[in-house]
Order: sequence, then structure tokens, then C-alpha cells
Amino acid sequence: MKLTTDPKVDSVFDNYPDHVKEKMLALRKLVIETAEETEVISELHETLKWGEPSFVTKIGSTLRMDWKAKNPNQYAMYFQCTSRLVSTFKLIYKDHFHFEGNRAIVFSMDQKIPTSVLKNCIKASLTYHKVKNLMTLGI
Repeated sequence: MKLTTDPKVDSVFDNYPDHVKEKMLALRKLVIETAEETEVISELHETLKWGEPSFVTKIGSTLRMDWKAKNPNQYAMYFQCTSRLVSTFKLIYKDHFHFEGNRAIVFSMDQKIPTSVLKNCIKASLTYHKVKNLMTLGI
């Protein structure tokens, strides 16, 4: 898999407070690992959308992540709100995550993230155009 990164992305990660930076870099690593493990993904583009670290594939829906100072005890992974992604995640993983509407999975700073479950959500997003017609998005 080919990864291309906009150089501006690193500066966003560098500007997070240290305790947040660690969490955000762990999410970033998880997205990249998931893309590498997903056979149908040949390219992953890391960029900024709305000033937030974002990941785009040719066959997927944009996946963003961020921490905001106005909610200092949480950070989130954002999905396109018009997709079926978060509504499907809510059905399958309601006991694993806290959700914000149909747009985000929200993590608390002290939460242990179930990485294998989150990787399923990431994969569904990065391959959304291939799985959107499947009842549970291939999960």
C-alpha cells in the first residue's frame, strides 16, 4: 500500500498537548495499520480537511480525527454524516463506543480502546464504496 502524507499533517499532530498527541498518534497508527492490512486498499492519502487529520482512499469515505480544547477530556474519529457508517457502528458496537449523532465515535482520555473493534469501523470507512450495499458494511 502506498501512503502519501501532506506535510502540514505533522504540524497538527505536533501542536496537540502531549497527553493528547499520544492518543491521536495511536489513532493515526491504527488507521495506517488497518489500510495496510486491507487488501483492496492500494493507496491511502493523509491530508487535512477542516484543519483536521484526515484519511482518504479511492474506494472509501473520508475519515477524520481530532481533539478540541473545548472538550479537553475527549477526542474523536469523524465519519461522513450522510453515510451509513455510524448508524451501522451503533447497531453492532453499541456497547463498545460512545457516539456523537451520525458523525463520530467519541473516546474519553482514560478509555481503553478496543482496537480490533475500532479497526473494523476504520476498514468499513476506508472501503465504504465497496461495502455500502452490504447490510452491515462487511463487518
